[in-house]
Amino acid sequence: MANLEANRWFTEISDRDGSAFSLRVKRKLDEKQSPFQLVEMFETTDFGNLMIIDGCTMVSTRENFFYHEMMSHPALFSHPAPKNVVIIGGGDCGTLREVLKHPGVETVTQIDIDEVVTEMSLKYFPELCESNNDPRATVMFDDGIKYMKEAAPESIDVVIVDGTDPVGPGEGLFNHAFYKSCLAALRPGGIMIQQSESPLMHMPLLCEMRDAMLEVGFADLITMPFPQPIYPSGLWSATMARKGEAFNGFREAEVNAATFQTEYYNSGIHKGALATPNFMKRAFEKK
Repeated sequence: MANLEANRWFTEISDRDGSAFSLRVKRKLDEKQSPFQLVEMFETTDFGNLMIIDGCTMVSTRENFFYHEMMSHPALFSHPAPKNVVIIGGGDCGTLREVLKHPGVETVTQIDIDEVVTEMSLKYFPELCESNNDPRATVMFDDGIKYMKEAAPESIDVVIVDGTDPVGPGEGLFNHAFYKSCLAALRPGGIMIQQSESPLMHMPLLCEMRDAMLEVGFADLITMPFPQPIYPSGLWSATMARKGEAFNGFREAEVNAATFQTEYYNSGIHKGALATPNFMKRAFEKK
């Protein structure tokens, strides 16, 4: 259950990080225990609606754009012509909405194991679900790990791993076997992007992820830090891995000419995210 104190603050206490984060709430809107996790919804005073999964902050109305935009646009604009995209996880549907802003994308398949997350999002974050009925989109509720294992070889351009922390349903998204499946399913030059936790708080895990991606055969990696106000430390990251070739910039002119709206992402943000902070460089280079 969420830690809702008597003075109406929701607090997520992260013992592993020695930190806590609080949001002031007006009321509890809903809760549902799925076969996998407890999903709770709150109305906050300043961040709009708030989704909590197993006591951890997941999505709020006010700031979700940082995460959803950085999980989608950098990878799609780094690929020369992404047509077939798979999203593993992403049940709140915000990443799906961002991917579908790209007119060149022909198919997007989203596979989340927990239908309750999408039910809650449809009800309390309808703006995130506004593209769910796009004819290019397929929304499935199934095991994403199994889906990738069974995917046809070299059938996908971009795989977006929009999962939770490496516990519970998300644990299997952070290992060699899963990365091998993603690598096999990607076409040459294809890109996998995965949320890779806080580089400030979770560097050992981030380094393990990067090492595993390289060990299974990805040719090149880029880890991009970005703000994420409701997650531990407020600094989060996404790691892109490329099959068969190194990253060689992004389609900057197309970013600048894009007709769709974003709140955070633009060509300058993309360039800045490619500049690795020194503390991250040292950690990545240390063996």
